Amino acid sequence: MTFHWFLPTSGDSDQVGAATVTTGAARHDRAATVEYLGAVARAAEEAGFSAALTPVGSGCPDPWIVCSAVAQHTSTLRMLVAVRAGFALPTLVAQQAQAFQSISGGRLAINIVTGGDPAEQRAYGDFLDHSARYARTAEYLEVLRLAWAGRPFDHTGEHYRVEAGGLAVPLTDPPPIYFGGASPAAEAVAARYADVQLMWGEPPAAIADRVARIRRLAAGHGRTLRTGIRLHVIARETAAQAWAEADRLLAGMDADRIAAAQARFAQMDSVGQARMTALNEGTTTGLTIAPNLWAGVGLVREGAGTALVGSYDEVAARIDEYAALGVDEFVLSAWPHLEEAVRVGRHVLPRTVAGRAAAARLTVSAAT
Repeated sequence: MTFHWFLPTSGDSDQVGAATVTTGAARHDRAATVEYLGAVARAAEEAGFSAALTPVGSGCPDPWIVCSAVAQHTSTLRMLVAVRAGFALPTLVAQQAQAFQSISGGRLAINIVTGGDPAEQRAYGDFLDHSARYARTAEYLEVLRLAWAGRPFDHTGEHYRVEAGGLAVPLTDPPPIYFGGASPAAEAVAARYADVQLMWGEPPAAIADRVARIRRLAAGHGRTLRTGIRLHVIARETAAQAWAEADRLLAGMDADRIAAAQARFAQMDSVGQARMTALNEGTTTGLTIAPNLWAGVGLVREGAGTALVGSYDEVAARIDEYAALGVDEFVLSAWPHLEEAVRVGRHVLPRTVAGRAAAARLTVSAAT
């Protein structure tokens, strides 16, 4: 298992906040300065997380710029930079990735985002529909990988045309490609081009189905890929304390915030967002949808809308359950992100199967 954290680049607080837009957002008591984000990143690094995911969208700063600055405040933590496919030429992104690898010591990973909000896409100047966006993403990733190879290539496709393209020097450490999306079109792209398919948190049975399906699709192309899950975490020493914290977060979501966020979600054409919204149904009751899995976050936050809630042991057990179903990587977060990175790293990760195995290896190493 590999564990990652989240960088709140639009701001942070002790309330559930929207990741990229103002609709439904909680107040941000902590500005997303480089100093604060650097502190979050250092806390995540020291807590044992491998990378930090950033969002991309109209309500947050450009991830390339922010992450290149934050990377200077850490030494081992990878920056999992979100990139909106189609908004910059893949040949240019290939150069950006090469520069980032150089200045960070090879600590880049890329999360390719196709986009699921037509209104936001149009605001950026992109008028493709859902199917066309995923077709463009597939071609985008094909050109990106060709450019990284460093051999002159020509490409003529529906969305891109390149003549004698490619980096002057091959990228010897190309960053892993993370990719999300729950639609058949998204899974088809992941199966062909992604290194890690990311899923938003759903009940274990649904995740098991998705893991099995994406692996079959990848096998059809002669490929294997890892799978990852994006979850929030509300973990405390006791279950009662954790659920009290979930109740406090829910109390901070007033009716106007919920209504505004749900109205926006209804206008999206993202299959993944529709699945998240179906888990909470826009109501503040019946939000426990599986053991220790709470759908309250998705009332006001776009994207990942579920949280693992419980004692440290319970949350670790649920993580192990997902791992047993084939989930390889976990992208976690909690509010506020600084203190919770320390809490989760100190009290949850060591209780997982992976954490206990790592501790055992250290014990054996120390003994020998």
